[in-house]
Amino acid sequence: MALPLVSSPMKKKKKPSLVLTLSFAGLLICTGSAAYWLLTQGKSSSQELLPGANIIPQDALFAVSLSTDSGQWEKLREFGTKETQSLLDKNLVQLRDRFLTNNGYDFQKDISPWVGNQVTIAILAPNASKPPSKPIATNGEITGNEQSMVMILPVKNIERASSILAQPKAAKGDKWIDRTYQNVVIKETEGQVGEKLSAALLDKRFLVITDNPKTTERAIDAYKSQSSLVTSAGFAENFPKVSHYQPFAQFYVNVPYAARIAAKSPNRALPAQVLSQLQNNQAIAGTMTLESQGIRLKSVSWLNPNSQRLLAMENKAGKMQNRLPTETLMMVSGQNLQQFWADYVSTSQGNPYSPVMPEQLRNGVKSLTSLDLDRDLLSWMRGEFSVSVIPNTPKEGLPDNFRAALVFMVQASDRTRAETALKQLDEVMKTQYQFQIQYTTVNNKPVVNWVAPFGTLTATHGWLDEDVAFLALGAPVTDTIVPRPNNTLASTALFQNTVPRELNPTNGQFFLDVEHTAKNFPLPSFLPNQRMLLNATRSIGVSAAVSDSRSTRYDIFLSLQKAGKPEPLPSPVNK
Repeated sequence: MALPLVSSPMKKKKKPSLVLTLSFAGLLICTGSAAYWLLTQGKSSSQELLPGANIIPQDALFAVSLSTDSGQWEKLREFGTKETQSLLDKNLVQLRDRFLTNNGYDFQKDISPWVGNQVTIAILAPNASKPPSKPIATNGEITGNEQSMVMILPVKNIERASSILAQPKAAKGDKWIDRTYQNVVIKETEGQVGEKLSAALLDKRFLVITDNPKTTERAIDAYKSQSSLVTSAGFAENFPKVSHYQPFAQFYVNVPYAARIAAKSPNRALPAQVLSQLQNNQAIAGTMTLESQGIRLKSVSWLNPNSQRLLAMENKAGKMQNRLPTETLMMVSGQNLQQFWADYVSTSQGNPYSPVMPEQLRNGVKSLTSLDLDRDLLSWMRGEFSVSVIPNTPKEGLPDNFRAALVFMVQASDRTRAETALKQLDEVMKTQYQFQIQYTTVNNKPVVNWVAPFGTLTATHGWLDEDVAFLALGAPVTDTIVPRPNNTLASTALFQNTVPRELNPTNGQFFLDVEHTAKNFPLPSFLPNQRMLLNATRSIGVSAAVSDSRSTRYDIFLSLQKAGKPEPLPSPVNK
């Protein structure tokens, strides 16, 4: 059978690089970061797991399942702007023509009548389970660790599926032959090793298609010996936490195996210390659904069962948004900054790709403030904390030098130590940087202003209630948080509709008003077509919570613009 979703011309091309493959997975996960959630208790059923998980070998790098419901794809196409809609349509047409039209297939006519609700694609690395060794490079590519693909199509109409398999369409120059492995008939094309396409029907339930005969055998072995993804560490226990009825997409990433493959990259090999740390993490999995106002992503990560590391069960965040004004553009909150720093230090040691090296930050704080980061500051920051951006509202008689303020809040576990540290900071700003230290009040609350030599209000710090300290840098916005505002960020419809609320209590949250931030503030460029993507997004919300000592849950919602009902995709042109 000519592979319905894999074009034969790819046989003549080199295997896709791991970077490209992992980038695709990351893009799907992040941008899919895409009704109510179906959460269950007790023993997991097959409906709660990734379709075909009982066929995918345990050492798969990652797996992605996609809906075959054309209605869901039409719903996806409605999101965004006309510009992003056109870009998505262009890519969908290219994929359709490459994987279906060029092989003589039409999805609605040839595939839809017999395929199930989802199709799963998994990427395997034949040597992933072996210790890293020096690969033989050819033209700069790693040849000892080529990836292979397995595609699993659940069968809902065995008669239609069998007729397709009985009379496969062969691409020009290809010839299909039959062979048997473990009493399973395999149809495959003739060709060089590593370039064969093969298909097998397992128990009249799954059509398995691969780009390598050995991969087909590995899938059959995994299915028959029950040594598949289903039986891998933590999969059956954690995947049901994010299951959903008729999702648009689901995914699974094997962290340690993916790290080993990445370590072999000649351009960006991972240090041994990083590999060792990544072995503590077992996997990440998630489910993407489409809702009326955007895309929702539920994900879970879990640790290796042999890892000595345990997660701290501190889900006590979720109050800082009640201290911020309605106009707040961004907020990120968390629980126990001291523990957060300790976790960061342990995972960044020896990692050259960490955004900030711990010792550099410690030395920087010491040099700028004469304070010890761990002893003088973090030691009393054990409660909830937040960092937010609040725009400036120009006030009569005050200079308008800043468009927004960066506001840090933290619940102090020891107010006496906190006050000592703040007084030390006041003295440093006065003696070392010649700032004026002004003791004043805002709405009858005592605050301290740091005023730069040229007279501009630079920062304000003080206390909210009994134990929450704040530091505002930039614009004078203290009067919007002192005292606690009556109309808060938490009360706004945008926040409530964006930040997921199923996880309660939480370990941390994130909120970004993309629409107003992008319009009023320049943002650094991180992604291709970033401006186009920002224009298509209204807001982003994230909630996180530690499920138990070995797993963490993340809920993400992307509130998107609506481009309206899209035009039908161009009809395929048979070549």
